[in-house]
Amino acid sequence: MEKLKDTMHRLHSISLTVLVFSSLFLLAACGPAVASQAQTQQTVTISKSFQTQATPIPTVPPYRCAAWSSNNAPGAYSTINVYARITKDIAPVSGANASAVVHFQSGDQSLTVPAASDNGGYVTFQVQLQGQQPRGTPATVDVSFSGIPGYNGTLRCTPAFFTPQ
Repeated sequence: MEKLKDTMHRLHSISLTVLVFSSLFLLAACGPAVASQAQTQQTVTISKSFQTQATPIPTVPPYRCAAWSSNNAPGAYSTINVYARITKDIAPVSGANASAVVHFQSGDQSLTVPAASDNGGYVTFQVQLQGQQPRGTPATVDVSFSGIPGYNGTLRCTPAFFTPQ
């Protein structure tokens, strides 16, 4: 009896092995065909006149300014500062007059005191939010400079922003 069980077990193992290998061969036969030759790549030629067609590098304006807030996520009833800086060829410009307007959802608010830039080219405005902007709604602050020595007109800065929480 023991010999019969041993024989049956071997027969079962052999049958299972044959079935597994047959399945693998069938799967391999159904796979995609492999290309026998590599595809040749096209040759790319760049015309010598290509460099004359390039767009020129933009020039950096001599006067630049930017504005930012002291807190980008203040409480709805907080007081924050808005800073701005003006430069000419990366050197600070002092004595330029700055003004700012906060754009709340309910309307615009000019900040009370126009300020002149200090020796570092900086100005600071204080903004009392007083719940004027809904929580989660971004607000922007536009700052501009005028009366700039050697510059005619008004220079508008990249705006500052904040979102009350």
